[in-house]
Order: sequence, then C-alpha cells, then structure tokens
Amino acid sequence: MAGHSKWANIKHRKARQDAVKGKAWSKCSRAIIAAARGGGGDPDSNLTLRYAIEEAKAANMPKDTIEKAVKKGSGELKDGESFEEVRYEGYGSAGIALIVDCLTDNVNRTAPEMRMIFEKAGGKMAKPGSVSFGFSPKGIILVESSKATEEQLMETALEAGADDIVDAGGAWEITCAPSDTLAIRDALVAAGIEPESAEMSMIPANTVDCDVAIAGKVLRLVDALEDHDDVQKVYHNGDISEEVMAELD
Repeated sequence: MAGHSKWANIKHRKARQDAVKGKAWSKCSRAIIAAARGGGGDPDSNLTLRYAIEEAKAANMPKDTIEKAVKKGSGELKDGESFEEVRYEGYGSAGIALIVDCLTDNVNRTAPEMRMIFEKAGGKMAKPGSVSFGFSPKGIILVESSKATEEQLMETALEAGADDIVDAGGAWEITCAPSDTLAIRDALVAAGIEPESAEMSMIPANTVDCDVAIAGKVLRLVDALEDHDDVQKVYHNGDISEEVMAELD
C-alpha cells in the first residue's frame, strides 16, 4: 500500500510484508529480473535496478538471492523467465481510486484476475488513464521522528534536492522528484540519519477521507491485490487517519 498514506498505514503494510516474507522476496526477485533485463545488470548505470535492489534489501532479502536475480535478468543465468510491466486502474468503496502496478508473464491471466479481485470487493476496473491522471510520480523518504529533528532534515534533505518535509505522524515524510530519491537517501545516511524507507510512489492530487467502515473495505481490497503474485505496488487516494487505523488494528 504505497503512496501518501500516514505513518500508521506504512506500519500496517510493513507488518503484512513481514508476515509473508517469502512472497515479498518473490516479488522483489521478479522486479530485479525485469529491471536487469530492461537496462542491464549494473545498478550504477541502471537506476530502476538500483531501486529494485534497495527494496529487496529493505525486505531483508539475502544478498546471494539478490545477486542471483540480477544474473538471471542480465542473462548470466538462463531461466526463461520474462515479465511484462502492466498497470491496472480501478475504484473501490466510496469511489476510492486505485492504481495497481504488476509484473506478469501472462497478461491474459492477470487481467481477469485483477478484475475479479476488484469485483469481489465491490469495486470495478477502469479504463487505462482514467485514474492515473489524478496521481503524480514522486519519491517518498520516511524518517522516524525519533531519529532526526525537522531542522536537521531541512538542512540535509532540502540541500540535496528535496521538495518538501511534512509530519506524517510518528515520522517525517520527505517528498522529491523520483530521480532524486536515492541521492537524498544517501545524503541522509552520510549525515547519520537512517531512513525507514525510500521509494518511488504515486501521489494523488486529491484524497478522500475514510471512516472506519470505508477504510476497512479499502484496506481489504489493497490486501487482496497485494496478495496476488503479479502485483508489485498498489496506490490509492484514501486518507486514513491515525485514529481510524488504530480502530481497525
């Protein structure tokens, strides 16, 4: 459940990822293979691959498993796997907009399965572009509030190219251009500030406030989508407060 969501939502996602570590590693491996196949096996010259490797490290994926996935993608190891990037768009309860990014080896299988997941949750698929026009690509870096003050982050992150720093409730949320994400993260690490996460995301121009009932339905849909092997990222424009998330937990 990536995107603008507050710290409580990020912790919810991390808890789910930890609970299904094997599936998380499989998704990371797929992303690494696709990135290496598309732009080569050197993360210094292939930014997409570097992002995929960083996400794998964040999921505590073993180094040798990461290296094996890079070799598969770059052709050093033959495995016959080939993945296509596909984006699906749709709506959930209360008109919540969702974007679902997938890596699939069979679009003819994945598309109807995505439609079934949406429909089971009372949602519906939408035409390509009908949802994504309301989102913008951004880099998102999260730093736990206990690890740095706003002044420290402004001094380091803004000088490194960040656009903004806001209080996300328990963490500072730094936004930037997608291409600047890793450079800003590296600058923070060099300053002794270890980020909780750094990723590329899709930020909605407008959000929809979610009460407990709507939030529960949205999160169940997001969870169902993320449980699918082909799904890499899910973004939505639901605004779920700390209080609502606490009730759901």
